[in-house]
Amino acid sequence: MSPTDETLAGSSRANSLASPGASAATQHWTPRLWGVLGVLCLVLFLDGLDVSMVGVALPSIGHELGLSATSLQWIVNGYVLGYGGLMMLGGRTADLLGRRRVFLIALAVFAAASLLGGLVDSGGLLIATRFIKGLAAAFTAPTALSILTTTFPEGPARNRALSVFSVFGASGYSSGLILGGLLTSVGWRWTFLIPVPLAVLALIAGYFLIPRDRPADTGGHDLAGAVTLSGGMLLAVYTVVSAPERGWTAPLTIGSIVLAAILLITFVIVEKRLEHPLVRLGILRVPTVVRANISIIALMGSYMSFQFVMTLYLQDGLGWSALRMALGLLPAGLVVAFGSPFMGRLINRYGTAPFLVASMTSLSLGYVWFLATAGTTPGYALTILPTMLLLGGGFGFGFSAIMAQATEGIDDSEQGLASGLVQTSGQVGAAFILAVVTAVTTGATAGDTDIGPFRPGVNVVTGVAIAGLLINLIPLLLGPRGNAPKPPTPNRQLVHH
Repeated sequence: MSPTDETLAGSSRANSLASPGASAATQHWTPRLWGVLGVLCLVLFLDGLDVSMVGVALPSIGHELGLSATSLQWIVNGYVLGYGGLMMLGGRTADLLGRRRVFLIALAVFAAASLLGGLVDSGGLLIATRFIKGLAAAFTAPTALSILTTTFPEGPARNRALSVFSVFGASGYSSGLILGGLLTSVGWRWTFLIPVPLAVLALIAGYFLIPRDRPADTGGHDLAGAVTLSGGMLLAVYTVVSAPERGWTAPLTIGSIVLAAILLITFVIVEKRLEHPLVRLGILRVPTVVRANISIIALMGSYMSFQFVMTLYLQDGLGWSALRMALGLLPAGLVVAFGSPFMGRLINRYGTAPFLVASMTSLSLGYVWFLATAGTTPGYALTILPTMLLLGGGFGFGFSAIMAQATEGIDDSEQGLASGLVQTSGQVGAAFILAVVTAVTTGATAGDTDIGPFRPGVNVVTGVAIAGLLINLIPLLLGPRGNAPKPPTPNRQLVHH
């Protein structure tokens, strides 16, 4: 079934994007509807592209600006701090103020920060632009997903859109690794400047294509909730990304953990007492939503941490160039890019649960295979290539299914909240797991050709993936409710020809 075979019926949002004069039963996916999806995919592509390109360019940045390893770390962590710390607030803000408005403003800030980052000559200013870009992405990423889930009705149309969305996410990250290696050889500033025209293009297209929407009627604004949530999340993410350098038992680390916990507990207390809270905590009692959030932690946390270990080992240990490393890890991205387009159709037929199990199984097998075959020095054909293919399968099976499960059955007024929640889980969970992996691989040094010092980190990654598998496998074996594919509601029924 192709998108052109699907028709949208009875949805006012879809009607606004359909061709004029089409009846409710015969409205096909129009060029404008494809245009909206294209804008959202381009923004996700930019997120992946930016993160991976800058990571490859760090050594060149440090050399030109005279930055220490600690300062270079904050070029990455500054982005993570803004992105992970404010994403939940970003998603909910889109619900409350209007998705189109929040999306366009945040995208403009992202473009401006990218341009400034490519022009500055100060390490401090560069880190500041990275934080601003992370903050902007904290609003664009969940808002893009919530625009997708409210534009495409739950069921086949949304699943197809999510599968296309996943392709661009994986393609952006994979392309960034290669493009970052090529651009860095010309000049690291190009890794900051290249996203600017793409962001401007998305901004202009989004202005004309994304339909206007009404903010959710919440009966008021929860300022106390916004302050405690933002402060608590920012401090929690800051603690996670800075603890490996400072030490988990350092007084400042412990104090940050305690203060972050106080702020987040205060946030929960405030939300429970308000008639119109910023975040309805009842969403955390939906089993499928909870499993989706745990699954994204297992997926993103294990995959990003393993890639971090392999980057250190291949570049610092075996002396691979950035471009050679990118090409070596590329098969995982190719599997996602070529496999994800079929996921929408499969989810329509079988539901999300089987594919979450398949995802976690493929991830677990990939890490176990690496540990079993790596020996002292892993070979590419026997160890690294099969591992990357299995990890690509895990990501391909999992990402679309997780996003579909995290937002299915959620009212349109809370789609931004659900989107922000699952993406926050992925980013913050990945940062925490990466911090643990970094801590257990402290014995690894530049020039290590033996994989041995990196094995503890891979052990942690494997345990995370297996835990994700068990969490998804047990409910499936017990016959969980709500995981089977559900027919669309009557007012959004899809008619097939």
